Amino acid sequence: MQNRREFMKGSSVFAAMMAAAPTIVVGQGAAKIFKVGMIGAGGRCTGATDNLIEAAKSLGHEIKVVAVCDFFEDKAKGAAKKFGCDEKMAFGGADSYKKVVGTDCEIIVTATPPAFRPLHVEAAIKAGKHVFSEKPVAVDGPGVRRFLAAAAEAKAKNLSLVAGTQRRHHAAYLKQAKALADGKVGPVVGGAVYWNGTVPFVRRRREGMGNAAYLCDNWVNWTEMSGDHIVEQHVHNLDIANWFIGRYPRMATGFGGRARRVSGNQYDFFSVDYDYGEGVHIHSMCRQMAGCSDFVGERLRTIDGEISGGGKITKGGQDVALDGDFLDGNPYVVEHVHLLKGMLNGAVVNEGENVAMSTATAIIGRISAYTGRTIRMSDILENKDSEFYNMACQPTAEAFDAGEVELPAENTAPVPGIVDKRFA
Repeated sequence: MQNRREFMKGSSVFAAMMAAAPTIVVGQGAAKIFKVGMIGAGGRCTGATDNLIEAAKSLGHEIKVVAVCDFFEDKAKGAAKKFGCDEKMAFGGADSYKKVVGTDCEIIVTATPPAFRPLHVEAAIKAGKHVFSEKPVAVDGPGVRRFLAAAAEAKAKNLSLVAGTQRRHHAAYLKQAKALADGKVGPVVGGAVYWNGTVPFVRRRREGMGNAAYLCDNWVNWTEMSGDHIVEQHVHNLDIANWFIGRYPRMATGFGGRARRVSGNQYDFFSVDYDYGEGVHIHSMCRQMAGCSDFVGERLRTIDGEISGGGKITKGGQDVALDGDFLDGNPYVVEHVHLLKGMLNGAVVNEGENVAMSTATAIIGRISAYTGRTIRMSDILENKDSEFYNMACQPTAEAFDAGEVELPAENTAPVPGIVDKRFA
C-alpha cells in the first residue's frame, strides 16, 4: 500500500502540475485548432467552454465548437450561436449526447446534471475523445463504479480526463500539497471541511412541462439528479481532505435534515464524521439555508501545525514557507491549460480516480445521513453483499434516454432509521 507521500506524488495530475512552468510560452510550433463538442449548454458548460477557449489562446492555439447538445434544444441552439457553431449541429433531447460523441470532435466538455455523468463520460471515452468532466461524477455507487471503469479505459487509451475540481489546479493548494509531500509539515491528523451557503436556484414547474423536463430543469434540488448538495457542491472540500490526507475514508457516520426547502427532495444540511483510519477523523459540514452564517473552506490539523485550505500552513505557530513552480492564474482556466498541454505533449492528465473517489466520499456521507447508518466505502464499491452496493437513484440516466420518467415524490425527505430505496 502506498504511504501518504507516495499517494500524493504518484498521482498523474500532481506530477503534471509539478512539471508545469509558471508562465505559458506562446508560439511554440504551428497553431492548432482543437475541435470541441459540448454535452450540456447551461451556465457551467458554456462557462467551461469559455475557460477552454481562454486556455487555448494562452497557448497560442484555438478552439472550434463543432457540436452542442442539451436536453432542451433551445439551449443547445443558444450555445451554438454563442460559440459560432453551425445550428444544424445543435441537438436536443436526452439521447442527443450520442450525436455529439459521433462527430469528429477531439475534446468533449460535459456539464449536465450529475446523474448523467457516468453515461456521458463512458460514451465519450468509448468514442476516443479527450474529456473535461464537471464534478461530481455520479450520484450513487453504481455510477461511481461505472465512472471508474471509464477512467481506466481512458488511461488505457491515453486519453485526457480532467475534472472540474479546480482546487487541484490552484497554485496555492498545489504549494500546500507539495509542502505535505516534501515533509515540511507533519501529516494531517484531523480537521473540518465546510460548504455553508444557500440554495443555488429553484425552478418551478411550468405548464405543460413533463417529468423528465422538470427534473432536468430543476435538477439542483433533486437527489436523483444532483446527488444532494453534499455530493454536488461539498465534493470540492471533501476532495481536498482526501488529497491532503493522502487516502480515502473507510467509513462515514452522519446526520442531516430538511427544514425549509421548497422544491425537490433534498436535505437542507448535513453533518458527517469521516473516519480515515489510524485515528484520523474529518468533520464535514454543509448547509444550504439563507440567513445563516456562510463559510466555504478547509481547516486541517497536522501533527505539528495547521492548514487553511488555499492559505497558510503553520508549524509551531510559525508560517511554513511554501514553494513550487506552479502555473498561477484562474484555476478554472488553468485546469484546461493542463488538459491541452497534456494532449500536446502526450503526457495526458487523468483525474478520473481522484474525482470518482471524492464523489464516493460524499455519497457515503449522504447515505449515512439519510439512513442513520454507518456506511463503509466498501459498501458501495466492493462488497456485493451490501444492501447499498446496487442501490441506484431512480430514474436512471438510461430511463431519460427511453423517454418520459416517473417523478419522485416531491417535498418529502428520507427518515433516518429507515432505508428508503428512493434516496439511498
